[in-house]
Amino acid sequence: MGPLCGKFGDVAQINPLADSMVGDWLTIPEAADRLGLSVGRVRQLLRDRRLLAVQRPDGKLCVPAAFLDGDQVIRGLHGTLTLLLDCGFDDADALRWLFTADESLPGTPIQAICENRRTEVNRRAQALAF
Repeated sequence: MGPLCGKFGDVAQINPLADSMVGDWLTIPEAADRLGLSVGRVRQLLRDRRLLAVQRPDGKLCVPAAFLDGDQVIRGLHGTLTLLLDCGFDDADALRWLFTADESLPGTPIQAICENRRTEVNRRAQALAF
């Protein structure tokens, strides 16, 4: 089996298996609309690592819908993304990790973050560095 992610220019690209793990996706304009922000402001959130987007197999740059709670980015996502990227994960690997089931949580890390259990998730992310 091939890798779950690759690099396309400066944008992480994921394969269909990783794409299907995420479920619902939002294009950058859709995410901007949900957040009540301009597309430029959403791109700034991406540059600031407060939000993560990858190129899907169809070529579109998208954000997982699970990263948004109504009109806000879910609380705690930024800290977890920072930990994962500091551990050497690229965007696609971080995304895959967030959506991979972990029976010790239980559920996926992104589910735990949404349920205000981000401390547990961040402990696991920190352990990846060692």
